[in-house]
Amino acid sequence: MKRTVKTICQACHCECGVLVHVENERVVKIEGDPAFPLNRGFICVKGEKYSEFVEHLDRLKHPLKRVGERGGGKWRRISWDQALNEIAEKLTEIKEKYGSESIASIHGTGPRPTLYSTCLLVYALNSPNVGSVDLHICFAPSLIAENCTFGKSVMMEVGPDYENANCIVVWGGNPVVSHPPRGMEIIEAKQKRNVKLIVIDPRKTVLASQADLWLQVRPGTDVALALGMIYVILEEELYDKEFVEKWCHGFDALKEHLKQYPPERVADITWISAEKIKEAARIYATTKPAVLHHRVAVEHNLNSTQTNRALAVLIALTGNLDVKGGNLFSVNLEGYVGDELLLGVGKEARALRPDPSLEKRRIGSNVYPLTSGEEALLPFVNSLLLIDAILTSKPYPVKALFCGGGNPVINIQNSKKVWETLKKLELLVVVDFFMTPTAELADYVLPAAMWLERDDGCNLSYVNYIAARQKVIEPPSECWHDMKIVIELVKRIPWANRRFLPWNSVGEFNDWRVKGLGITFESFKKKGHIMTPLKYKKYESEGFKTPTGKVELYSTILEKYRYDPLLTYVEPPESPVGSPEFLEEYPLILITGSRHINYFHSEGRQIPSLRRLAPDPEIEIHPETATKMGIKDGDWVWVETPQVKGERVKFKAKLTAGIHPMVAHARHGWWFPEKPSPQHGCFESNINVITSDAPPREKICGSVRVRGTLCKVYKISSRSPQ
Repeated sequence: MKRTVKTICQACHCECGVLVHVENERVVKIEGDPAFPLNRGFICVKGEKYSEFVEHLDRLKHPLKRVGERGGGKWRRISWDQALNEIAEKLTEIKEKYGSESIASIHGTGPRPTLYSTCLLVYALNSPNVGSVDLHICFAPSLIAENCTFGKSVMMEVGPDYENANCIVVWGGNPVVSHPPRGMEIIEAKQKRNVKLIVIDPRKTVLASQADLWLQVRPGTDVALALGMIYVILEEELYDKEFVEKWCHGFDALKEHLKQYPPERVADITWISAEKIKEAARIYATTKPAVLHHRVAVEHNLNSTQTNRALAVLIALTGNLDVKGGNLFSVNLEGYVGDELLLGVGKEARALRPDPSLEKRRIGSNVYPLTSGEEALLPFVNSLLLIDAILTSKPYPVKALFCGGGNPVINIQNSKKVWETLKKLELLVVVDFFMTPTAELADYVLPAAMWLERDDGCNLSYVNYIAARQKVIEPPSECWHDMKIVIELVKRIPWANRRFLPWNSVGEFNDWRVKGLGITFESFKKKGHIMTPLKYKKYESEGFKTPTGKVELYSTILEKYRYDPLLTYVEPPESPVGSPEFLEEYPLILITGSRHINYFHSEGRQIPSLRRLAPDPEIEIHPETATKMGIKDGDWVWVETPQVKGERVKFKAKLTAGIHPMVAHARHGWWFPEKPSPQHGCFESNINVITSDAPPREKICGSVRVRGTLCKVYKISSRSPQ
């Protein structure tokens, strides 16, 4: 029997529309849906090959219980009833002994349902401690910065109107591989309409090679570059005077403050000439309309929030905010419960968050009030603080952790510390698709259904529409939807607060999400997606969702919390300028975290067709630098940083002239599923072994410097790592 199902891929952030071809209940082909507005028929290799995930022999298919010592690699298959009953009993025991706040969860990156299922579970267990593996260096700094500036996020994959722009600025991102359908739009705009393209990146990416202007910024100094561009725009009066006068708060204070960042000074900081800084500012300010897109590279340092604030200010000053061809505010479909509401983002989500008295107790609430406090714009616990709380029992003990994927051992900084800390838990539950290094430490490992096997609502990556993911095939009989897992677990916990998980099934939950639209989820699936017309300059009738109702060039929110209300630059602590004493031993600047189109962070290393495309962890080095170090293309090398002394990791050298001679770029997310349990080689080539979780951290969101620190690279004696 053959059939074709329209659904939404979830192999990465993008959530592209796809057509899935099924024969005899097996997926035989996945292709892009030409009718879906995001990708218009495009599909990347991850989505195309996802049937290999579904049918992989190593996939988790049954609940497992640890036998013997934690991390010993011995398991016993058990039933779902036994697993959930025992987990419920252990949670009750921990709650009675230590208090409900000793129970925490942690989730990985979006838009997986674990993003909100782990959140709702922990709130139902009367704990505020929802942790995130990576929000402190991914999205939170942008969301906080943009909310403090104009009330909503418009710069990442949601917001840029490439189709109608005459100038595109891509800053610290490589959407051709990280968000390929959006990257495709940029390439089309360049090739078909010859738009002006400015790329700011230490690496010569595909987009940088096509740019009218490529600014090879020194890692960690992006905010200084933005300040220099703003200086030029103000000094030469290139800003949108009408918009600034009517809709901006704090212009005079900003203009006075920016006098300390002339292009000549910024050139010394960023390694970009004053003339190029002026050229970039003039092109962006005068080529209307213009759009600015950034990604998380600008968030991996101690300037994360202020960098995003500076980019937001650039958009506002030039009048490119919520105009056709500029950066657009997304449109919420009234009546639909989107992912942001489920995560507690915004005032509208207050009903889906715990009582303020409990939120005050959230780990980090007094350290990072805008991300962890009772009035947090995006409530979560910084993973670094969560690990410290497990390790030290401060501010109070954390004894139980429910982990919804994310693979914290690989993806949190100072990986060996994470490994040893998770061993100290009295209960660790991991929900995932495969036996990851993190899952190897669990007491219970629960198998999750994959996106081809689930019904879900989608809207995290769309500007003016929502979409229905519909189940294509049945999952293996004991692989469950993430929401089913938490719903069934809470049913077994009499003291749980069912306000946060009132549904009896995933079907009820999905119907609840669309009830306000006057439809059922089944009818939503038949529609596929629902669009609402784009409206521009919505602020003319609605104002901005800031305390002043205007774009806050001078942030009253940051001032309230005693942060710098105006834009600031901080020199990276380990850098040629900040710590020249390290240069003799650590002569290179390390950046890490850029994407491979075939992997989604630490996922996919066990998929043969994807692994063949990138079989080894690579570090990019300039040929001149490599020659001085006696390193040839393909040599295996050690990499060390001053951040985590005594540790080193192995990478395969890839020589490229597309990187600055003083910069090295290492891939992230590496472990080796084929290697023996329990570690699966997770400390061999995982760059987070040598990135630090320790202070100094960024003041507002707690970001750490995984890009812009120093490192040394030296050859291993053999051409293959030993």
